[in-house]
Amino acid sequence: MALRALWLLRHDPAAGGAVLFSRRFPTVELRAETFNGSTHVPVPSDSSFLKALLFELRLVDEHVFVEQRDSCTRISHSCVHSVATAAGELWPVLAFHKSGLIYACVPLVEGTLEPRPPLLTISGLSQGLALLLGIMDYVSPSRKNEAELNAKIGQLRNLMVQACPLGTPLNTNIRSLNSSFEDIQEMPVDKDQPAWRSSSYKGRPQVNVCITEKVKCMQYDQRDVVDTWQVYGAVNCKCDIEGSAPNVTLSLSLPTNAPPLQDIVVHHCVTSVDPAMLLSTSAEPLHDSVYNGPYKFPFIPPSDSFNLCYYTSQVPVPPILGCYQLVEEGSQIKITVNLKLHESIKNSFEYCEARIPFFNRGPIAQLEYKVTYGQLDLSREKSLLVWVIGQKFPKSLEVSLTGTLSFGTAGKEHPTDYVCTGNTAYVKLYFRIPDFTLTGCYVDQHSVQIFVPGKPKITASRELISSDYYIWNSKAPAPMVYKPLLE
Repeated sequence: MALRALWLLRHDPAAGGAVLFSRRFPTVELRAETFNGSTHVPVPSDSSFLKALLFELRLVDEHVFVEQRDSCTRISHSCVHSVATAAGELWPVLAFHKSGLIYACVPLVEGTLEPRPPLLTISGLSQGLALLLGIMDYVSPSRKNEAELNAKIGQLRNLMVQACPLGTPLNTNIRSLNSSFEDIQEMPVDKDQPAWRSSSYKGRPQVNVCITEKVKCMQYDQRDVVDTWQVYGAVNCKCDIEGSAPNVTLSLSLPTNAPPLQDIVVHHCVTSVDPAMLLSTSAEPLHDSVYNGPYKFPFIPPSDSFNLCYYTSQVPVPPILGCYQLVEEGSQIKITVNLKLHESIKNSFEYCEARIPFFNRGPIAQLEYKVTYGQLDLSREKSLLVWVIGQKFPKSLEVSLTGTLSFGTAGKEHPTDYVCTGNTAYVKLYFRIPDFTLTGCYVDQHSVQIFVPGKPKITASRELISSDYYIWNSKAPAPMVYKPLLE
């Protein structure tokens, strides 16, 4: 988990680019030469890197098609880039552009670069991203004040001595660090205090835990296409506890016969964990030998809020089943939307609504509709219907919407989409269910152990949130994750 170099750059469409801050780590670069062997590409000069990165991020010459950058084989789905230099392709370069500033670093790859290893095996990527986000959090409030921004950039070199000594990220919370070497020398040293505990707390011990699950879904209501859904969970903790290295143990519980948690990734503050827990993966089908608990995490908490772990689970059904039909009849379009809340789901929402966009068409000129529950609103642009279902489904757990629409002449202000052409269309659901998780995962407050004096205050909560929850028009083609072979 080391970095070869990092940069803070500026991009101004009128004035061009500039290097605001750069830091190189020669000892890590020597390790990179050893690990990478003949595939090693050295880090170029700051000016050369700036020019190459602006080109790669399409911040210059964006109107010119360049085969090596703009072809379909170079579609980027992440912040990891390959930057062309005079010595070859520099990879992996972690970079993102935010509010006129570019944050970039080159993590160390402990092995050959050809063939390129999977991103998940490069541990420096996550640490590098955390460090860049910490730098962004430190400088972004001052980006509109040039004098304040310059002052903070001037302090970055001293801060990096603490945050990333010799290229190894230790503390990504840049705001919590001291900006002068005098302060560093006067800081008391506790040999038991881990690097991620940057401040000490005084007061009654408190632990706040929140389990957030997000469900993604693609429903088609077609015989030859399989609906897909995925659940992702994150356990967020905030531990206000006295001591330099307090020990906390937290356990996650599941109802009887619930599907196990899989693809578990833990925070680096976790001191020990059952290896079998980390080996359970959703890439393999469920069977009796799959690890199904206990999910116990002993850890020394950081000073700030952090995600203790992430997980997935193969739940048997999505929370809301839907069917969407859109057909053209002459100059009109008829739509039908049916939604059903599964009986195992808690019928108590903070909000629940279905948004029905219409792309590549003019404004909605006429609308006749009927809803069995909730209310239907038309957006100001007259290109989106918002069906507000509210905080509960009716006792039947089923709601429906039917409508007839006609459209006016399309203008530049009306939305377009390259996927939703013809009758290809979708309904997107937005909802949040407090005090509920789709997996049933929860934290028993009595299972939280804190080995410090005093009675701790423990607060546990959970929530289920929709994320990319689509119901596609069953009367037209739709994009799909995969299409099984028909027998």
